[in-house]
Amino acid sequence: MFDFGIGGYQPTWLNRRSDVVREHAHRLRGLVGRTLTRVWMVWDRQADEWFCDCPVLFDFESEQVEINHHKFDDLSLTWNTIDPSCPVRWPDFDLQWRTEPLPGLHALRGQSLKGVELLEWAGRDLAQGNVDVSFVFDASRVTVFNALDENGLSFALPDRYQRPHPLY
Repeated sequence: MFDFGIGGYQPTWLNRRSDVVREHAHRLRGLVGRTLTRVWMVWDRQADEWFCDCPVLFDFESEQVEINHHKFDDLSLTWNTIDPSCPVRWPDFDLQWRTEPLPGLHALRGQSLKGVELLEWAGRDLAQGNVDVSFVFDASRVTVFNALDENGLSFALPDRYQRPHPLY
């Protein structure tokens, strides 16, 4: 199994919203009311940009959910398995963990989570049924979405083709 250059990381791929709900809804609901303390992302130091292939880590008062998209419909959620103080080893890249490296993430730090939504893509294309994870705060949100074989990040409301399924 490919570990994305992250020691101890073992993604568990799911493809349907019902599978994500069955495996993770209870823990995702348990994040509601917790404060977001950090968001970790892997940074490509040579290109000076986010390395979107690796998981995004959201730490809610020491409960860390690790979100990763792969291929066109694979989503992995893992919990408290990645230590961002450890190096990321990926051939031909100089990678490191960074906290809140993108605009908008730092503003979320210290906010209490109000809800979690699974966003299911309802477009009539290859991505139909794809599941994204959205964290809802008082006046904002952040969504980790499938950007076709890598992660994407959005602070916008769900797209008209994304059906929100609240877990709170």
